[in-house]
Amino acid sequence: MTGARTGLTQDVRGRQRRYLAAMLVRTVCVVLMAVTWNRWPVFAVCALVGGVTIPYVAVVVAQAGWRQQRGVRPALTRGHEETAERVLLEPTLILPPERNAAG
Repeated sequence: MTGARTGLTQDVRGRQRRYLAAMLVRTVCVVLMAVTWNRWPVFAVCALVGGVTIPYVAVVVAQAGWRQQRGVRPALTRGHEETAERVLLEPTLILPPERNAAG
């Protein structure tokens, strides 16, 4: 295994699959909540909590995986700056050439 990053297409495909799986679990939670509301209210509330929190968790997990894959950024360093003499320029107004009224 190399230290090379996976391609963008593979990365996006993997995140889409994980998100789709999380949304399928969320759908099951919402259906279970609707079916069990009158019979087992505690189970229904747990399913409701799962249906509400799963989208947030799915997005956070997808983004955290992407950041880990990027690796550590090298520290930014300032290059050697050469000190040059600064010259102040005076503003100059450039007018278009005058045209003769006769011509």
